[in-house]
Amino acid sequence: MPRPKRKEIKLTNESAVSLMQEIYNESVEQRTTAIRIQNKMIGFMKEAADMALIGPVLKEQQKIIDLSIDKKLQLSKLLLTIVSKNMEGVQGSLSLGEDIKESINQLLTQSGEGSGNDTTINYKM
Repeated sequence: MPRPKRKEIKLTNESAVSLMQEIYNESVEQRTTAIRIQNKMIGFMKEAADMALIGPVLKEQQKIIDLSIDKKLQLSKLLLTIVSKNMEGVQGSLSLGEDIKESINQLLTQSGEGSGNDTTINYKM
């Protein structure tokens, strides 16, 4: 029996950074795999007619690469916001704005898309 999914997340500075690190690591792994597949497909191409067969695979891998870059940009924006709030003197539990909470929820949803998980879950933070 699978473990029930957690739908309420309590974020502190450490847990937010840890969550972002996990999303970043998964994004790097997805990008690396997509580039490896893309390079193998290009290596299989012998003549111009092969492009019709390989083209859709290359297009899908490029979407994965672009999505991973987008995730990294979102993560860096979130981390910058958290660090700047810490620099202002906020100690202990970090009060995250609604835009930050929405961005983290969006990143969680995006990271589940590639693995076949249910992406309709909205997390409470």
